[in-house]
Amino acid sequence: MQTIRLDINNHTIFNIIMDFLNNLPQNEFIVKVEKRPIQTKRRRKLNAISLQTKGFKFNREESHER
Repeated sequence: MQTIRLDINNHTIFNIIMDFLNNLPQNEFIVKVEKRPIQTKRRRKLNAISLQTKGFKFNREESHER
């Protein structure tokens, strides 16, 4: 058994290929068509980290030393 896989986005080309395959002898091969939905770009969700800064004293001199 041999397999041929085609990923086609153009419906016109797909129809031409299917017409060709349907005109061939049907007892020699099997045509399987898988339709997948077109993938759309998804918005990515931002997962922010919460910093616990309550009670933290900011020392300006220490920050200038860095």
